[in-house]
Order: sequence, then C-alpha cells, then structure tokens
Amino acid sequence: MTDQNPFESMMKMSQDWAKSMNFDMNAFTPKGFENLWPTMPKDAMEMFFGKGINPDGLDAKTRLLLTLAGLTVLGAQAEAQIRLTLRHLVEAGATKQEIAETIAQMGMFAGVPAMTKAMELANDVLEKDDSA
Repeated sequence: MTDQNPFESMMKMSQDWAKSMNFDMNAFTPKGFENLWPTMPKDAMEMFFGKGINPDGLDAKTRLLLTLAGLTVLGAQAEAQIRLTLRHLVEAGATKQEIAETIAQMGMFAGVPAMTKAMELANDVLEKDDSA
C-alpha cells in the first residue's frame, strides 16, 4: 500500500493526461474563437430574435441592445460575447450613437470600470467595421 492519497493520485493522473492533450495554455487566447462565429445576416436575426418570433414584440436590434446592456452590467467581462453582440448590432442597423448610449446608461448600474471596458470593446469592433 502506498502513502499517497488515492484522490491526489487520481488528480495527478488527470492533470498529466490533460497536459498531454493540451497545447501551450500560456499562448492560448479566446479572441481567436471569435472568428469561428460568423455574423448573422440582418434578415436571419430578425427571423430568429425579432419580429419573426413575435410580430408585436421587440425587433432584433432592440433585443441585441438589451443583450449588450446586460453584458455590460455584468461587468463587461465576457469580451467575446460582447464583441459578437456588437458585430450583430452593426449588422442589425444599430448606430454608433445607439450603442454608446446603451453602454453609457449601464454605467449608472454597473459602474464606470464596466462601462469603460464595454466602450473600449465597442470602439475596437466599430473601428474594424469602419475599415472594412
């Protein structure tokens, strides 16, 4: 019988297995995954998220602005989700002013650091959109 705790032994085996299957986690960046998710066409967003579901309800652009507000109020920590939402907002016809106002409004609830982070992400996405 060994002196090693069976749980510790199992954890070490799992960690060694994960290391053998994984690439260099120090070089990993989730930003690369953003390119895997294409921006939906405006008509598809409207069909799935907007008036296609409920003709009397909110349109896709409004729903996406609400999504951006929620992601901002949570601290703007989900960068990939915010960038994706911003790309979809641009496609849905949201203006820079509407996006900025949505983020600024959340500053009252989420605080200035979350608002600032969301604004930085928005500027980055919108600058890329302008250069395209």
